[in-house]
Amino acid sequence: MDPSPVSAQDLLRWSEALAAIARTGLGFTESLYERERFEEVLKVAADMRVAAGHELEAEVLVEEWLRAVGDGVAGYVTPKVAVGAVVGNERGEILLVQRSDSGVWLYPTGWADVGYSASEVAVKEVREETGIEIEPLRLVAVLDGLRLGFTRIPLYSLVFHCRAVGGELTAHPLECADVGWFAEDRLPSPLAGFERWGPAAFAAIRGEPVDVAFDPPRTPMWRDDD
Repeated sequence: MDPSPVSAQDLLRWSEALAAIARTGLGFTESLYERERFEEVLKVAADMRVAAGHELEAEVLVEEWLRAVGDGVAGYVTPKVAVGAVVGNERGEILLVQRSDSGVWLYPTGWADVGYSASEVAVKEVREETGIEIEPLRLVAVLDGLRLGFTRIPLYSLVFHCRAVGGELTAHPLECADVGWFAEDRLPSPLAGFERWGPAAFAAIRGEPVDVAFDPPRTPMWRDDD
C-alpha cells in the first residue's frame, strides 16, 4: 500500500518537535560534540519548516532558535499556554473576534500571564479584546493549537465557558479587526477549528452538560491523519 502523502501541517509539527528537542538539548548539555549535533538537528528542522511554507529562510530560523536557547530548566522547550473564553449571552449567541493579523475569527484568547490564574486571564482578555465583562463558569476544552491549525506556534489552549455580565462591545484597536455576537446558524468565516470546539461551546451556552473536550491520542501519535 502506498504511504499517505505528507501534509504541510505534518511537516510543521515535526519541525517544531525536532527544534524543541534540539533546543532543550542545547540548554542542558555542556559537551561541544553534542552541541554541534543539536545544531545540525536545528538545521534539518528549519529546512522542514521552510518546506511547510514558512516565509523565513532556514538560516534565519536557526539563528532565531539559537537565540532563544536557555540554560537548564529554563531551556526546556514546552508548548506555550493560551487561555480562551467561550462567552454566551441571553440570546444563545457566542462572542467572536476577528484577529487583525490573520483575519481569522475565533473566541477571545490570549497568552497566559504570570501572576494571574487561568480564569483571571480569560476575564482580562475578553475585557481587553471586546469590552465585555464576563464570569467564568467552567473549563470546556484543552486544545492543541498546532493540531487545530490556527497557529504556527506550539501551544495548548485552555478554554473556559463564560457568561457575559456587562460591558459594551468594542473591538481592541490593534488586536481585533472586528468583534460580534453570532448565532450558531450565522457564524462568520473563516472560523478557526470550529469542528473541534464549536459543538461543545454552543452546548455549554445552551446550559447543557458537556465533558471537557480534548484532542485524543492519534494512532500513531507521530502522524496526523485527521
